[in-house]
Amino acid sequence: MISHLGRYEIIEELGRGAMGVVYKANDPLIERLVAIKSINLNNLDDRQREEYEARFYQEAKAAGRLNHPNIVTIYDLGESGNVAYIAMELMEGRELHKVIGGGQRLPIDETLNIVIQVADGLAFAHQRGIVHRDIKPSNIMVLSDNHVKIADFGIAQMDSSLLLTQAGMIMGSPLYMSPEQVMGAPIDSRSDIFSLGIVLYELLTGRRPFSGDNANSVMYQIVNETPPKPGSLNPDISDTLEIIVSKCLEKKPENRYQNANELADDMRSCRSILLQAKGALDRNDYHVLNDVTIHANRTGKWKLVVTILLGALLSIGIFELFENLIEHYFLGE
Repeated sequence: MISHLGRYEIIEELGRGAMGVVYKANDPLIERLVAIKSINLNNLDDRQREEYEARFYQEAKAAGRLNHPNIVTIYDLGESGNVAYIAMELMEGRELHKVIGGGQRLPIDETLNIVIQVADGLAFAHQRGIVHRDIKPSNIMVLSDNHVKIADFGIAQMDSSLLLTQAGMIMGSPLYMSPEQVMGAPIDSRSDIFSLGIVLYELLTGRRPFSGDNANSVMYQIVNETPPKPGSLNPDISDTLEIIVSKCLEKKPENRYQNANELADDMRSCRSILLQAKGALDRNDYHVLNDVTIHANRTGKWKLVVTILLGALLSIGIFELFENLIEHYFLGE
């Protein structure tokens, strides 16, 4: 293992990818621990080196413009011999794909908390003309306090006129691509919303909405097929949350959320309702109201009338009188 990159003292290796290594390092100038993302340029020909080097620095410049609690902070960038590197904040946590390894399904409240924070970070970037283009669980960091940060703006598109890829070249991870990415069409912030919708679906159900034996199969599904409703895979998902997921995964960008703030707002409303219901349940209060609300979401809109009626009964203090009747006729199935 190398001992230094520029002025940074390498402590240990944190991870390794196809083109580079991530290190834990010390910045002796200000006595701060950092993460160093490196890329080895030694085995590239001149054209490849120019392309990868430009992409690497693009990440630093794009992310360096973004100062937000839900985006990884970039401190510095440079080159040392045949290695380019970016110094960024060192985070104590795990990549989201490790949190959900093995198809683990997260609790709904935890899922909403994660996706809200990602949407907040994306909204900030989008407002500044930066599209991430590669939202996926391995680019989402979950810290020890459940704080979430987006990493790797390495293929962010700041301006279409500055796009450094070849015409028609697909960039991003196939499993989390938007239809327009698959088709090589122009990309905007709504592409990130589609990719985040795939992540949301996966967190709620324990499986991705589009899967196959190879990348071509997955990309065909992304463009042409509608995935199973998440509620069919997880009965705890409400109608409201299912609508949010479906809106994120609309094939046409104009039918999706038009910005990440809209998505975050709807997710917050959904989470607020969930927490209120959970709080009532924890107090051993309103338990029939909670049960009927869940039942209504699963079996039909008409039973929402029962929920509204129960709320009214609670407010005037005659709930006990109707409790056994409601349980017998509506919950005894």
